[in-house]
Amino acid sequence: MINNGAFQHCLDAAYRYLSYRPRSEGELRQRLSQHGCNSEVVEKAITKLKELNLIDDSAFAQFWKDNRLSFNLKSKRLIQRELRSKKVAAEIVEQVTSDLDDEDNAYKLGCSRMHALAHLDYPDFHRRLSRYLGYRGFSYEVIRRTIARLWQEREQH
Repeated sequence: MINNGAFQHCLDAAYRYLSYRPRSEGELRQRLSQHGCNSEVVEKAITKLKELNLIDDSAFAQFWKDNRLSFNLKSKRLIQRELRSKKVAAEIVEQVTSDLDDEDNAYKLGCSRMHALAHLDYPDFHRRLSRYLGYRGFSYEVIRRTIARLWQEREQH
């Protein structure tokens, strides 16, 4: 039997947590458990929030991917890691990130840094752009091809 006061307390905590940004079901479940809600109350609250369409892992994963592509561009691998850390199911992560193109995203990031790197010789250009793209999760091969492409374009202009 679930105490209505405990359920309402748990639901209020969930509403507050969801008010900042969308959350995955796993994130919310973990947060409510840490908040002191027992598992039976958490399950009931999660069910209620799903009925209200306030929790949807597919929509959350899409939101997270779109956010990363718009404001803080990162590699497919890094976005997948972030989503898994937020306890989104592997099949949802794969489905949402299947259309990401690391080559294109690395090139966009590299282009955005060209003004800051324009005065550098090749070794410094390579080192700084390699580090910049590496911190954003791109593989060495993608970084190598992106740097070669950007350097060639720079030399042609």
